[in-house]
Amino acid sequence: MSVIVAGGGTAGHIEPALAVADALHRLDPSIRVTALGTSRGLETTLVPERGYPLELIPPVPLPRKPTPDLAKLPARVRASVKATREIIDRLDADVIVGFGGYVALPAYLAAGKGVGRRRRAVPIVVHEANAKAGIANKIGARRAARVLAAVPDSGIHARGRSEAELVGIPVRSSITGLDREAFRAGARAHFGLPAEGPVLLVFGGSQGARSLNEGVSGAAKALVAAGVSVLHAHGPKNTIELPEPDPNSGSDALYIAVPYLTRMDLAYAAADAAICRSGAMTVAEVSAVGLPAVYVPLPHGNGEQELNAKPVVAQGGGRIVADADFDPDYVVNQVIPMLRDRERLLQMGRAAADAGHRDAAIEVARIVLEEARR
Repeated sequence: MSVIVAGGGTAGHIEPALAVADALHRLDPSIRVTALGTSRGLETTLVPERGYPLELIPPVPLPRKPTPDLAKLPARVRASVKATREIIDRLDADVIVGFGGYVALPAYLAAGKGVGRRRRAVPIVVHEANAKAGIANKIGARRAARVLAAVPDSGIHARGRSEAELVGIPVRSSITGLDREAFRAGARAHFGLPAEGPVLLVFGGSQGARSLNEGVSGAAKALVAAGVSVLHAHGPKNTIELPEPDPNSGSDALYIAVPYLTRMDLAYAAADAAICRSGAMTVAEVSAVGLPAVYVPLPHGNGEQELNAKPVVAQGGGRIVADADFDPDYVVNQVIPMLRDRERLLQMGRAAADAGHRDAAIEVARIVLEEARR
């Protein structure tokens, strides 16, 4: 069986695609899974690292506003669809599963009935991870065999049905299978964190987030004095200023700042709570491991980041604070008391885990196989 996963550009599109690819191989190791991408996206690094073949097509960025580039869009779409159709034919694809973005749109359009030796249409499964569906997935849903969504009311609809099937976001097994308690001691040793005391994990995506960096680093002295250690990924292009350690503080807590975290599983295991953005993939991973979180949605865009976090917060698994309200005072007055209340953290962790979808990758993989076998 030949399956194409189409989800390139950002980690939010690529990671769910690779999680489903892994799940397909767990269900049937003989399945051939090929990723579709462009030379511009993170897929050129992430896909080969996970051991999957990558086929590149011309990118088709969809302008959000009218620009002179808009006139070039039809020609770009035709070129990308043609290249994608050739890949579909060469791989003899049985099913395409798309995760949105400018890689998925050509795949959706190229999956229709072909000419020559491929006269059949290739079935499409569409997965929408965000709380507000993007243009590519809305177009793909019109011709998809199945339409799946991470949260309700995402604005994406299946043919003949009012709502998409709710499945959650596919997350890699190293995260969904993580036993934080069992790995805590080793994870803390890995980062050089104290074995005892609360640990706060801070990260703002692959590039970091200035408001998170300034808000938490500005409270560094208060955090350490309160016995709270910090593992802070500030982004490879960012730096943060930290006060000199006070040898007379009487606290064993440490503030460890790194540009980037390559082992998020260990970071989750080491932590008792997180401060982070609320992209769809971030919320999915943090809730899947049962980690309480303070979500600081990106203030730009269409407000989807806040919507991503709302289901977890409604269950009691986290909090949402506006980017403009997140500062050192918030960390001192709200985050430190939360981290020092062990029972409260345990309750929030259980609520976060209940809100997550640990089996989403396997569920999506089963749906993909059902459609391929049809």
